Amino acid sequence: MLVLITYDVNTENSDGKKRLRKVAKICLDYGQRVQNSVFECSLSPAQLCIIKDKLIKTIDSDKDSLRFYNL
Repeated sequence: MLVLITYDVNTENSDGKKRLRKVAKICLDYGQRVQNSVFECSLSPAQLCIIKDKLIKTIDSDKDSLRFYNL
């Protein structure tokens, strides 16, 4: 399945900048960057579960935004 992953990470401090790098690296492992914070990923259902889990554990849900769109 083709999935569009978008994120917005608060980078006001060094922790946010570190999270941003980690999120981008995770997304690069699974797909292709189409804009700064937007990735197209061709994933199996199992891969989708894995990447969602990794990204949700990485972001700060109070400060950051993460979206998955099935295409």
